[in-house]
Amino acid sequence: MNLDYAGKVVVLTGAASGIGRGLARAFAEQGATLELLDRDGAALAAVVDELAGISCVSSTVLDLADSQSIAAYATSRASTEIDVLINNAGVEYATPLRDTGSEADAQWQALLDNNVASMLRLTRGLQDQLKAGSSVINQASIWGLKGVPGFSAYVASKHAVIGLTRSLAWELGPRKIRVNAVCPGWVGTEAAMRSLKVMADASGRSEAEELALILANQAVPELLTAADLAGTFLFLGSALAAPITGQALSVSHGEVMH
Repeated sequence: MNLDYAGKVVVLTGAASGIGRGLARAFAEQGATLELLDRDGAALAAVVDELAGISCVSSTVLDLADSQSIAAYATSRASTEIDVLINNAGVEYATPLRDTGSEADAQWQALLDNNVASMLRLTRGLQDQLKAGSSVINQASIWGLKGVPGFSAYVASKHAVIGLTRSLAWELGPRKIRVNAVCPGWVGTEAAMRSLKVMADASGRSEAEELALILANQAVPELLTAADLAGTFLFLGSALAAPITGQALSVSHGEVMH
């Protein structure tokens, strides 16, 4: 299906690796003009090189923790309206309750800042450049729809992303700007596999055994790929999804049904 992204401007964070890199390719293949953001300059340059022959791609090395850098980026691109803003950047690591070390509080707060406040900062900074009828898509997780032991900060951050999404949908709705969240299940990224190892170590099972238990709780017992998620993002960014806003869509092979 051609979703008519030719000439559409898509801003994507966390574009240098994992799901973000897969989304960048999917939107490029649909003809979108891409503005890719990440704090890893070398990895980001590699993605730009990879996609340069497919579509119009530019990149900016940007730390989403820095409001001044976001303001400078917004000023630098102020003449171009945005059709789709994808807040994909985030981090994932365990924060077990038993961890009471001196860095535990800082790690908790840092994860929420990376996963939630960064989305708010960028959306706030670019709000006047969002075109009427545009789409904001926030990366959440199925862990934003349930509880998971040992990962309280990550789980709390993804619940917060869903709450932020719903609030921004009301704030931006009068301008016909839609705001939705995507809640992926288990995707075979490096970050997810690190979490799998943590869970396996905590349970005393092997990583293969832990993964088998996870997949057994899915209607379709397979790991997702970035390409599996791309269709949902492409749909939500398109005019076909015009009536959809304030939603948290589970893309999890049926692990979460609601």
